[in-house]
Amino acid sequence: MTCSERPGPATTPRTRAKARHILDNYYIGPARDDAVLEIWGYTDRMTYAPGDTVTLRVSTTAAQWNVEMGRDGLRYEPLLSETGLTGVHQDTPVECSVSGCGWKGSYYFTIPEGWREGGYLVTLSAERDGDRVEEHHLFLLRRAAERPPAPYLLVCATGTWLAYNCWGGSNHYEGIHGPEGNEFSPVVSTQRPWTRGFCKLPEGAPRAVPEAPHVPGGMVRYPYMEWAYAYGYSKKYASAGWASYERHFARWAEAQGFELDYATQHDLDADPELLSLYKCVIFVGHDEYWSANMRHAVDAYVDAGGRVARFGGNFLWQTRIEDEGRTQICYKYNAERDPLIGTDQAHLVTAAWEVDPVNWPGAQTFGANGLKGVYAGLGRCVGQGSGGFTVYRPEHWAFQDTQLGYGDQLGAASRIFGYEVDGVDYRMEDGLPFPTGSDGADPAIQILALGLATNVEPAHGVWGETVYIGDDDAQFKAQTVFGEITQDSLDRSTRGNGVILHWARGEGEIFNAATCEWVIGLTRRDWQVEQITRNVLERFRS
Repeated sequence: MTCSERPGPATTPRTRAKARHILDNYYIGPARDDAVLEIWGYTDRMTYAPGDTVTLRVSTTAAQWNVEMGRDGLRYEPLLSETGLTGVHQDTPVECSVSGCGWKGSYYFTIPEGWREGGYLVTLSAERDGDRVEEHHLFLLRRAAERPPAPYLLVCATGTWLAYNCWGGSNHYEGIHGPEGNEFSPVVSTQRPWTRGFCKLPEGAPRAVPEAPHVPGGMVRYPYMEWAYAYGYSKKYASAGWASYERHFARWAEAQGFELDYATQHDLDADPELLSLYKCVIFVGHDEYWSANMRHAVDAYVDAGGRVARFGGNFLWQTRIEDEGRTQICYKYNAERDPLIGTDQAHLVTAAWEVDPVNWPGAQTFGANGLKGVYAGLGRCVGQGSGGFTVYRPEHWAFQDTQLGYGDQLGAASRIFGYEVDGVDYRMEDGLPFPTGSDGADPAIQILALGLATNVEPAHGVWGETVYIGDDDAQFKAQTVFGEITQDSLDRSTRGNGVILHWARGEGEIFNAATCEWVIGLTRRDWQVEQITRNVLERFRS
């Protein structure tokens, strides 16, 4: 979410300066200079099937370039390699992040029938005068239509990938858009490379939630941004992308013997019936941005008997997908500029789900929403928290064989709680949490575990320290939810929570571990996190 990076009415010049002070690698993109050795590339689509022809569009300042493609599963499997391809440095529009690069095709190939479904890493490299550059792209491969469907479908959060992709200058947070060239763009294109770090990361790249709680008395740190600056990666790598989120789940599931197919949210927007092929649909990581079509598809699937396993956080913004999937729109804090305002399509205005004129609470799809979250473990936002959930209903089937009891901490050792979480309005009764329903959540939802989150990063007057989040998110929530920014509305907008919940809905059911960092519990082999994940997937396969 990171509202401190936005321009807009609630953001003062001083606030923007604070955020800018912490930057950057923000701009990742073309040098537009033949003297600079570089190589970048992208594919027309994000998802393919065996037999499809892939067009790879590449721009490089080298005379020759090389490509390798491989399946990025439990073990990386190189499957195609070409060297000595003729290099062309293609013109890149200044507004490429908004309207696309428009590069010509550089390499074409047909996907063999024998390639397995999964994430496919594209490695582009070039050399000149003893120097070498390497960049990466990624596409997903769906299972061939003639084969029986897999039990599970992993839907990658491409709405959020696009929102955070800073390649070329603009995304839904910062950029070179607007009359002064310093605003985020409400329109972003898929027709450009992914920023550095979205497709591949070195082992040990820091995550947004540090490996240990903040130590009182010390200066607050943001290790992932420091690392990104030092090594030339986008600071957004820890917020979105295959490498930080879906890859971890895919590798774990493959090791455990769970058979996955793969798709994107954009596939779901284009083909809502896609979900009906699968026993269970899985969402993981950071899935903040959704279109109405995507939500309708999930709702219809669950009501008809489908099972959804969500291990992700911060369900917040409505988007629109246009131009046959090549363009994503989200006006966010500037929703009053959306051209659908005041029309008969105003319910599709790209604002937060809970606010006018959308008025479709996120809790009605997943049982929780981002406005009842959001930050934990990021900087001073619950920086001294346990890093885990407090368990309230250990007798639930999801906790079977975990040895968890009432009040125990789940995932604290592996730091799964954060960096953004979804919450629910609840009341306590006899030591147990129950949904109030005031936020659109079904009172029949079972809250299994809880943790505390916040919309404010406190400043404690430490000399030389600059906080990253500040109180911008609380101001936004106070204005949009309560109608005005007052001391009372700001106070009410400060507090949030993150939940694990189970919801029997229609003929189907939803399990929602509403935290971005669940996947790191799998990677760090937290056996209780792993056991819960197995319990959910095994139940939902039947």
